[in-house]
Amino acid sequence: MSENAPAPDPEQGDIVAPTPRRSTWSEMKTSEDWWAIWIGGLLLLICFLAFYLNLPNNFSEQLAEAKTAGEKPSVHSPLKPWLAKPGSWTQNPISSIFPPEKRNLLIPLCAVFFISLCAFSLGIKAMGHSVTKFAVGFVGVFLLATLAYILTGQVVAKRYNLEYALWALMIGLVISNTIGTPEWMKPALKTEFYIKTGLVIMGASVLFSRLLILGLPGICIAWIVTPVVLISTYAFGQKILKLESKSLNMVISADMSVCGVSAAIATAASCKAKKEELSFAIGLSLSFTVIMMIVMPALIKVLGIGPILGGAWMGGTIDSTGAVAASGAILGEQAEQVAITIKMIQNILIGVTAFGVAVYWVTRVEGKESKIKPDAWEIWYRFPKFVLGFVLASSVFSLMYVYMQGGDIIVPTMVKESSKVFRGWFFCLAFISIGLETNFRELTKFLKGGKPLILYVCGQSLNLILTLLMAWLMFSVFYKDAINELFNK
Repeated sequence: MSENAPAPDPEQGDIVAPTPRRSTWSEMKTSEDWWAIWIGGLLLLICFLAFYLNLPNNFSEQLAEAKTAGEKPSVHSPLKPWLAKPGSWTQNPISSIFPPEKRNLLIPLCAVFFISLCAFSLGIKAMGHSVTKFAVGFVGVFLLATLAYILTGQVVAKRYNLEYALWALMIGLVISNTIGTPEWMKPALKTEFYIKTGLVIMGASVLFSRLLILGLPGICIAWIVTPVVLISTYAFGQKILKLESKSLNMVISADMSVCGVSAAIATAASCKAKKEELSFAIGLSLSFTVIMMIVMPALIKVLGIGPILGGAWMGGTIDSTGAVAASGAILGEQAEQVAITIKMIQNILIGVTAFGVAVYWVTRVEGKESKIKPDAWEIWYRFPKFVLGFVLASSVFSLMYVYMQGGDIIVPTMVKESSKVFRGWFFCLAFISIGLETNFRELTKFLKGGKPLILYVCGQSLNLILTLLMAWLMFSVFYKDAINELFNK
């Protein structure tokens, strides 16, 4: 679930706080976050080198001539014919893969499948899981992702902007809540692995100038609203609802206000929450995440909220990074980029929150006899490392865009014709996995009445109101001109 998941105590069944003895070097070879960086970085490197080494010898001359004529030279990635997704179709879905009078897409689809399988299998092997079981399940997940893309390509679906994220989620939900997710497919349901790798690749398309402009309002949204909601929700649970378990209260508050499952796990380690309390909080998070990722895009459209403001609202309120990406994709590319950027800025608070909760628990809840020893290294251990990959990719390709000869042509073309294809497939695999992992029958017990449910609903309601207000101030008032200029270029 997370590279930083705490180990259960076999005798007590409680969540045990991680110790600062872990080796970062060891984690770089075995953890999911780091392997998302290695895979995403390797694919970006391959995509760039394939494009750069294939540039014509007279590319400089073409640039000069095109600049004189006020045009751009026409260059393409050699990988473009080998990487694809199903195309458009009207009546026969087979034509999405075998279009009439055009080259069929079977070989490019097989190429994407083979490259993806090999790349993720390396990470699966390094993390100590069965590559064989993963590969068997991956075949099924990839076929379902292909089906989602085929449904997206139908002309009527395209007209109503029914994106692949929604189809992928619905396919997974239908299967998991009817016949059930097949056991042989479960080893390949690596939602966070897929989405983290896709986000690292996405870094190449989010130029650093854009990240800097979105960063300041994003910090105001994520780093001001989030602590306020967390502290307010915890105080509400203790003083108004009077929850018996302080640790359950804290885990639910952090889960809802920060970023879902990862924050819940990190916080549970810091406050020694019991295993069943963590499971309960995760169940609430999964249930409301699925609801919000479907309802919020529709609500935003009904209210007439723009994609940029809507993306910021979703990025600060929907718990899971994968769900944020899915919801943003439904509203369009602008909403997707803004939502993911806000969520990534918020993800940074995982380590800060875990460390702060550990200090609070030692000094205010458990006192001097507590076995938890908060340490500054805990922030590093809890930090979602894949964010480093995203920022590094954004920085490198931003520098190329500005300083490389023809970078303003090379970078966008490379992204559009190669790396963006991988990013889309990895996101689609993640959305399929989210659906297949969500069984409403198993989660109904988390949605029944009770103080924890009231706590989550009230806290999330406060989160929705404050985040929308702050997002409106940042994106529609204080930074309105900068944001409009950024997305209208």
